[in-house]
Amino acid sequence: MCRGDATLRHSLRRTSGEGTSRLHACAFRVLVGLLALLAAVGCAAPRHGTVAELAQSGDRWFRAGKERLAVARGRAPIVGRARNVLLFIGDGLDVATITAARIFAGQRRGQRGEENLLSFERLPYRALLKTYNTDQQVADSAGAGTALLCGVKTRAGVIALDENVVRGDCVSGQGHEVASLIEIAQRAGLATGVVTTARLTHATPAVAFGHTPERNWEADSDMPRAAQEAGCVDIARQLVEGETGAAMQVALGGGWSYFLSSEVDGPGGEPVRRDDGRDLIQEWRRSHPRGRYVSTRDELLALGPRTAGPVLGLFSPDHMAFEVDRAGSGQPSLSEMTAAALDLLSTSDEGYLLLVEAGRIDHAHHENNAYRALADTVELAHAVQEAVDRTDPEDTLIVVTSDHGHTLTISGYPTRGNPILGLVVGNDASGRPLRTPTLGFDGKPFTTLSYANGPSAGRGARSDLGGRDTGAVDFQQPAAVPLSLETHGGADVPAYARGPMAHLLSGTAEQSYVFNVIRYAAGLGTDGR
Repeated sequence: MCRGDATLRHSLRRTSGEGTSRLHACAFRVLVGLLALLAAVGCAAPRHGTVAELAQSGDRWFRAGKERLAVARGRAPIVGRARNVLLFIGDGLDVATITAARIFAGQRRGQRGEENLLSFERLPYRALLKTYNTDQQVADSAGAGTALLCGVKTRAGVIALDENVVRGDCVSGQGHEVASLIEIAQRAGLATGVVTTARLTHATPAVAFGHTPERNWEADSDMPRAAQEAGCVDIARQLVEGETGAAMQVALGGGWSYFLSSEVDGPGGEPVRRDDGRDLIQEWRRSHPRGRYVSTRDELLALGPRTAGPVLGLFSPDHMAFEVDRAGSGQPSLSEMTAAALDLLSTSDEGYLLLVEAGRIDHAHHENNAYRALADTVELAHAVQEAVDRTDPEDTLIVVTSDHGHTLTISGYPTRGNPILGLVVGNDASGRPLRTPTLGFDGKPFTTLSYANGPSAGRGARSDLGGRDTGAVDFQQPAAVPLSLETHGGADVPAYARGPMAHLLSGTAEQSYVFNVIRYAAGLGTDGR
């Protein structure tokens, strides 16, 4: 760095830390842009003797790199306050899943796939997040969701409580509640909402509005009597009765069976989960006289962008359908729910904070079913694109990340453009694609995608996949260690960002850091904003 640039950067940092009271955000961006220009022209000037024209200058990959560099050099951080925030969480979304989904999406369009990018991969800033819980090296969604939404790491299975609790012990959790971004945003007057393809009472969405030492206490029937007598309340009740849950303008997802009792007929005669005789859906309606309850895609899409009052949408008795199974279900897609939520929240005069979870990526991985996991990842990318298209980067922060990873791997030296869900077909010694799949020492072919563990693992000799349709929706990729369900993975997960203060997401950080970035960007704290 040039010395003059270092001094200017220091001055700008001091000014930005004091907020916009001493320097208007637009003027600050101009200064940052000038600094970037000075750095590009002055500090990065060619060295004496540098070759002006390289032999590879005409190569397409070389040219693409130069074009990307030009875009990066011209980018200046957006340093104003975020009026709106969207936090997307792909449950189980890790680097291997993103890479495979990128190729999967490209190949479904007739491309080779590797050069493709998903929408959120185009966001300009990114970081790696460490996902471990305070009591587990490999995280679960409750503890990881608490880190993202509340800014504190905690134990696995614990929702919006600090680490000084015992999982499943109601009394130990009392007095250890921590505030979520949704709760903090509501205090500041922002409109808030949660969208998920899982049950609304499931671990990640529950962190937004609930507090419990046991993530599985979704309905009263899931709770031991001792916990109820000690004052703990199930998660469905917290959505309807809790101060934060009841104040959300939008809540869309699955799991209506957790809101109904045996005394209440479930739609279509479906089994219900409550034992207390209550109909929490009707109770929500009574407590929100201007609100709307929707249970089908058509009802959601009919609301319109100027619908008054809060909206509760429960579209299935349990988790919502995987994206590839959604046709004919009457359920909206994740991108449709995201678009509807943005229409409803954008009417707020004070701005909004929206949590969007692609919850079923995780569930497909647990079954060693890569097809459904990748398809739901592509749908997450569509939802992010909806947000990008409907918002202004000058006033809206978008963060896309994950709670944890899985054990999916991509391996085997397949030739370029080989079907990502197919058997590995390699290249010959001259680099040309072979005509037949690569074989293991046992004389059997293998897939590019596989899992470290899970229900598809054989208990004896490895299955011969030569005659199998490995690209079928229901195909389970091979796994090494037999388990009833595949486990989470413990590797770092990426976070992508665009908008005000998005540049603060960089390097490798604790997962709880995301909370601090969002709170600071939205001006929801006292940290100089």
